Formats: sequence, C-alpha cells, structure tokens
Amino acid sequence: MIRLENITKTYPMGKRELTVLREVNLDIKQGELVAIMGPSGSGKSTMLNLMGCLDKPTSGKYYLDDREVSRFSSGELAQVRGRKIGFVFQTFNLLPRLSALANVELGMRYVGGSDRQKATDALVRVGLGERAGHRPTELSGGEQQRVAIARALVKNPPLILADEPTGNLDSKSGQEIINILTSLHAEQGITLIMITHDAGIASHCQRIINLMDGQVVSEETP
Repeated sequence: MIRLENITKTYPMGKRELTVLREVNLDIKQGELVAIMGPSGSGKSTMLNLMGCLDKPTSGKYYLDDREVSRFSSGELAQVRGRKIGFVFQTFNLLPRLSALANVELGMRYVGGSDRQKATDALVRVGLGERAGHRPTELSGGEQQRVAIARALVKNPPLILADEPTGNLDSKSGQEIINILTSLHAEQGITLIMITHDAGIASHCQRIINLMDGQVVSEETP
C-alpha cells in the first residue's frame, strides 16, 4: 500500500539546511499494523506527515496504492487525504465548542458531505454512543481520544495514521485506546501505522520500524 523510495526531507535553517529524513526506503503492505519508534528528533513525525500527504519529500518518491503522490499538487494531496487517510493525534484536536457527535461529523465534511447516522455509528463503535451530546471539556482524555478515533473512522479510510495516540493518557486509558485500534484493525483490515515511544504499545503491532537520525536502522517482529 505504501512505498517510500530514497525519501529525503530537509528544512531551511537560515543559511543552513536541517536534514530530517535521509534516503529512507520502506514498504508497508495493505492491512499491516506497524509501529514506528525512535528517539525525539529521529524523524518519526516527519515520516508520518509525508505518509499522510501533509507534506512532500525534498527528494525521492512516495507511492500510495501504486500512485506516486509525491508529485501531486496541494489540491490533489487534499483529495487523497480526504478519501484514503484518517488521522489520530496525541492532542486529540477536537473543537471545544462542538459536541462529540459534531466533531465526528467534521471528518466527513472534508470529503464533501455529512451523515449524522454514520457519525453516531462511529461513536457507538468506540463505546461512546451515550456521550454523543457532550463537549470535549465534559469528557475524559481517553473519551476524547475515542472521539478522535471515531472521527478518523467515519469516512471508512483504508489507512489510519496515529501519532502517539496514547501519549497524553494514563496507562489504563492508553491500553483501552490500543485495544480499540487493534480490534478495528483486526475486524476491518485497516492499514494502521502508529508512532509510539512505548515498547509495550509497539508490542501489539505486527512490525516495529526503528528510526535513528532520519534513517531506518532496524525492523523487528514482536
């Protein structure tokens, strides 16, 4: 589903350049559950942003479903994100004035529509059917992350990218979130890629990719 070929990403830093990814080569198959690990500054989030079509590589090629999306325009990348990719962020990224249900509905508006029943069904799938009318400030951290997962799922994307999905949660809530994500992966065959610092979380995945200084240094199977 995903193929990175000699991907390099640099950012200008005054008269210098900061190289964050260095000639990365990586394949991820449809339906895989993958963890990306590495110390801070190793390039994990940059790699996830490239996979999510939120950024473009400086050089190299990125193929998503055999299409070289690294050459796409900003508008074309937005269409790919809307149709194919769901995002789950560490900070939840919910709008505080909207209910849980309305936040989930936002996930569909990016693809040109809204369906309240689908949004309700998505909340039920993550165990929040009875909390649909509550605003984020009335929900626990774990419940807010469930809303974020429902928002990512509501458009039925084949790919979900999760950036430290348990990073702001206590251990019990974090385990509940991982259980939800891995269950959804098992039941629906979604390709799920997670960034995590937690080896215990990574152990739930089928493959662990380790980054160091912008390069893939090892891969392992738990």
